[in-house]
Amino acid sequence: MTAPPVPLPPKLTLQTLSRGDGLLGMRPHGKLGPRGDRVSLLRLERWPSDPVALEQWQALPLHAVDVEMLQWRDASFGRGLTPCWTLEQEDLFPDFAADELPRLRDLGWEIECLPGFAHHSVAIDAWSLEVQPEGDAPDEGLHAETSGQADRLPGLALSRRKGSWLLSLGVTVQGTRVDLAPMIWDLLRKDRRWLYADAIASIDDDAIVSLKAPGGRRLHTTAAPLKRLMLNLLDVLVAQRSRRGPVALTAWEAARLASLDTPDSRWQVYGADELRTMWERLRDAGPPPVPAEPSGLGITLRPYQLQGLAWLQYLGRQQLGGILADDMGLGKTAQALAHLWVEKQGGRLTAPALVVAPTSLIFNWMQEAARVAPGLRVAALADPAERGEMLKRLGDIDLLLCSYGLAWREVRALTKPTFSVLVLDEAQAVKNPRSRAARALRRLRVGQRIVLTGTPLENHLGELWTQFDFLMPGYLGEARSFARHWRKPIEQTGDARRARELASRVRPFILRRLKEEVAKDLPPMTVLTQRIPLQGRQRQLYESVRIGADHLVRRLLKDSEIFGSGLMSVLDAMLKLRQVCCDPRLVPGVDIPPGMETAKLAWLREKVPEMIAQGRTILVFSQFTGMLALIEDAMGEAGVPLMKLTGDTPEGRRGEVVRRFQAGEAPLMLVSLKAGGVGLTLTAADTVIQVDPWWNPAVDAQAHARAHRIGQSRPVFVHQLVIEGSIEERMLELQARKRALADGLLGRDGGERLEKFSADEIDRLLAPLQSPEDED
Repeated sequence: MTAPPVPLPPKLTLQTLSRGDGLLGMRPHGKLGPRGDRVSLLRLERWPSDPVALEQWQALPLHAVDVEMLQWRDASFGRGLTPCWTLEQEDLFPDFAADELPRLRDLGWEIECLPGFAHHSVAIDAWSLEVQPEGDAPDEGLHAETSGQADRLPGLALSRRKGSWLLSLGVTVQGTRVDLAPMIWDLLRKDRRWLYADAIASIDDDAIVSLKAPGGRRLHTTAAPLKRLMLNLLDVLVAQRSRRGPVALTAWEAARLASLDTPDSRWQVYGADELRTMWERLRDAGPPPVPAEPSGLGITLRPYQLQGLAWLQYLGRQQLGGILADDMGLGKTAQALAHLWVEKQGGRLTAPALVVAPTSLIFNWMQEAARVAPGLRVAALADPAERGEMLKRLGDIDLLLCSYGLAWREVRALTKPTFSVLVLDEAQAVKNPRSRAARALRRLRVGQRIVLTGTPLENHLGELWTQFDFLMPGYLGEARSFARHWRKPIEQTGDARRARELASRVRPFILRRLKEEVAKDLPPMTVLTQRIPLQGRQRQLYESVRIGADHLVRRLLKDSEIFGSGLMSVLDAMLKLRQVCCDPRLVPGVDIPPGMETAKLAWLREKVPEMIAQGRTILVFSQFTGMLALIEDAMGEAGVPLMKLTGDTPEGRRGEVVRRFQAGEAPLMLVSLKAGGVGLTLTAADTVIQVDPWWNPAVDAQAHARAHRIGQSRPVFVHQLVIEGSIEERMLELQARKRALADGLLGRDGGERLEKFSADEIDRLLAPLQSPEDED
């Protein structure tokens, strides 16, 4: 028996008729509107022979064409076209050819496109981008010499303004240049892989990407050149995807484009030669070599400090700024002074350097400069009667010291000269970009900008943006786009991938070493959490204040006011709870009966004399100056000699107080967290008692580091006093979350999931007191 013949697959033929074929157009009929002198048609050469294929045919968006509606130059044209179909509009054919025809082929259909079919996808021949200044070309030279150019980047003199450069993207197809930008935005809308760097990297370089050009024309390319562009400018293109025409860029965004113009890339970059020069300089510089010990220094730098000096020198050669973010106590001041001394030796300190620091650290800079770089001529801008004269003789000064408060008060005088280097010490002091000091510092005319801080990220990512906006304006975009693209996804939705992307962008300009990594000879620091239970009436007072705060929060939550004006009420309630934990007498407006328990003060009365008898020298930190006064009275009753450093200590006496403590004149110093939490060297102490935790772990760590820093020869013990089961224990949990945010960007873990501060967290902060017996 002969097997039945295998049915042939259905066959579809496509062709485009035009004037060359004698076609003049098509009159409207049915749903088909009039056409110009180009009409694309489909003909079934073999009909579907099975029900499935017939259903596939019927599902196509086709309309039958009445051949009588086709207009020809001669009646003899057009024979043999019946039956035929077309799409409702001619410009629907590019999508049909790109999407439907491959699907039909996969289903077994035979597709033939006759010569002249107008809607084939065309390969891209070449890729080009052009970047040009928006307006006048930038000025040349190392420094801007007029106040109107004070916001320009050193070396390149590029404006920090958003949209200072315009980027035009184009491709060449059959000798014609086509705008690429609208095709990219269409691709982002249809294929979400191109929105994420990780997904883009996973796309095969040889994969075929289909692009839709304006007017419906289809183009195709391999993925490789498009991947290079998107990985360099993904955040910029996503942020402006509704825009047509040139894309607005900052100078730093434009500079990144030069990396596309390499021999193995199809991209050709035109314009902005200075941007390409900068990129090539950075690319070819290589890692900075560790220099030999500079001559003329008053100290011997440790190996990691020599590496820090090499890094600062490298940035200076490239006319870039950076954040020296070494752990507290590793000698950031010494490294900065060594950098200035090497600059002077090399003849590059052609104008004085300016150091801006908290008022309490000016004396420390004077002492360190005399010890580390005695060859530098140093002056402090302090005495009002001498400021004008000092600014007139800047040519005789190598290093000028100024407090943050003076920086904005004397901003007019400080904007007149040019400074070779500007160093911000403890730069978290100007973490608010709208503060007067922060605005004043941006107006100064300087060469290299350096930030010194052990805590570049304390509370939120906005602080990191502020420091980079000072160092390299525009590098992280403007504040609103940074918040939308980086801060919100990382802080509020815990986007670890976005955290890793931001980390990779900022880490080249941040040098951070931890004590346990580089100062192995530094004695260990042990942190002990002393959980102290509340008893009697102090416990009752805590519960009564907690219940009142809890009722307030629940009412505000019900009215959706918890994050509006009601937030201050919540914070005030939490402050009262913390005050009760320290000492009930700190709570305003509360009558304290005689003999009420004071758990922390009782612990201090017992432990501090014992520690001193054992030969310990102690620092006691508290946020509350009222608590320090109570401790001072208690220690006086116990006959313990002490010193005290708070915001009330006159500015001129602070250095003397520190010197006397370091000389061993007293075994105990009481320090307010704000006045003594940064910059000071108090290595005479080997014990730190932190009476009350602060919300920010970096602030607590700064206090601990006053004793645990270079120069310390004894193990350091830190005692954190925490009321058991109270709001203070919950504050330690919040500290752990903030450490995860900082470590994810500055550390080595790449960023874990970061959760937002929520109403549930507030609810937990106001939970009832718990003891171990309660949990059991």
